[in-house]
Amino acid sequence: MLFNSFEFIIFFPVVCVVYFLLKNNRWRIPFLLIASYYFYMNWKPVYALLIMTSTILTYSCGLLVERYNNDKPKKKTFLVISLALNFTILFLFKYFNFIGQSITTLFSICGLAWYIPNLDVLLPVGISFYTFQAVGYSVDVYRGTIKAEHNFMTYALFVSFFPQLVAGPIERAKNLLPQFHEEHQFHYDDAVDGIKQMLWGFFMKICVADVLSEYVNAVFNNVSQHNGTSMIIAAIFFTFQIYCDFGGYSNIAIGAARVMGFRLMENFHIPYFSLNVKEFWKRWHISLSSWFMDYVYIPLGGNRCKYPRHLLNLMITFLVSGLWHGANWTFVIWGGLHGTYQVIGNIWHKFVHKPEYKTTISRLISMLFCFTIVSFAWIFFRANNVNDAFIIIGKIFSDWGHPFVDKYVLVYGLTALFILIFKDAKDNFKWNVHLIHSKHAVVRYVSTVILIVYILLFGSFTSGQFIYFQF
Repeated sequence: MLFNSFEFIIFFPVVCVVYFLLKNNRWRIPFLLIASYYFYMNWKPVYALLIMTSTILTYSCGLLVERYNNDKPKKKTFLVISLALNFTILFLFKYFNFIGQSITTLFSICGLAWYIPNLDVLLPVGISFYTFQAVGYSVDVYRGTIKAEHNFMTYALFVSFFPQLVAGPIERAKNLLPQFHEEHQFHYDDAVDGIKQMLWGFFMKICVADVLSEYVNAVFNNVSQHNGTSMIIAAIFFTFQIYCDFGGYSNIAIGAARVMGFRLMENFHIPYFSLNVKEFWKRWHISLSSWFMDYVYIPLGGNRCKYPRHLLNLMITFLVSGLWHGANWTFVIWGGLHGTYQVIGNIWHKFVHKPEYKTTISRLISMLFCFTIVSFAWIFFRANNVNDAFIIIGKIFSDWGHPFVDKYVLVYGLTALFILIFKDAKDNFKWNVHLIHSKHAVVRYVSTVILIVYILLFGSFTSGQFIYFQF
């Protein structure tokens, strides 16, 4: 079920009303669990079995690890079994065909014939998200960060909670699990704040991302027909499209959960106002970047090792992050570029110059430079294949001319983009300007109505699926 669908507009209020009518968690937990599975099964019902399999594996692992807490070999064995089985499922559905095709291509280049047949399976929506959330729980129980959850339905709800099931935030057990044991009462302020955050998420998705996508798709899907000027515009538009598509989803998810009294972690914090790439990754997809920090980068040794190994750990983490995003070499290159940015930035900071950003001009230049290199990397993320990505880059540096013009996108997309940038600038620089959160009732209500009307009149309701559903 898509957030930006008529079905969800009916589904969500019904779930909220029934949830609060039920008096305690004895009934609320099973109800939310059923609602979450119904939400997911709207795509392909049979794939709910994969969520259940991951749930049973990690739930059992947690209990066994806790039971054999003083027997380290057994404790570690159960963790390894859980990780191996979960990642095997992820590999078969997401990476088997990619690895097979890559090996087949490599042997063909070497003049050898070895064909690995593809598995005829569809990629389950959100499999990377709920797998990482469940695996993170297993590791946390092993480390002693949290205690194992003994109530199976409560744990199953943690893995499948519908607001953040298919595209995050990737929640930590220590944050979300305890909230399922609380008796949430309806709070007017929570409901209002949650709905306002959902509205902003719908604006980001429907009015910015989906409108800009029409120009982006026209260019990136037909690279031979467009010049470098169009490529630059499309690359910049995609930079905002991916932010508003995923950031919009996160806002809707966080807002929906808040209406019911749950607090999900922040997933985006005005990323395009970052001064450098290191800061960008503290503001972009925060739940995933912190997951890789805790479960990949630090176990590799982090920065608690010799400096060359520290840089290698950075690069490995970002290469794995790129592969997590998709089974395609474009994503690996995208991750490698960000790893390279981090390594160069780290070396520069350590041996050459530590930036101080004392003046407004220096901060603006740093923001613009960071935005530029992040936008450049997004070209690989969006390109249909590596060859297309290099054609686009080549044209950007050599084939300028009159750009492709889409009047609809230029009028409505740029208007929405202006509103987005103004709002992010206001939040980043803490301007004392408040509209839907104003203390004055008239300003608050009028601006909220205007936002709703703008979404209904000028939003694009044809693009459908969120980009990150494919990951």
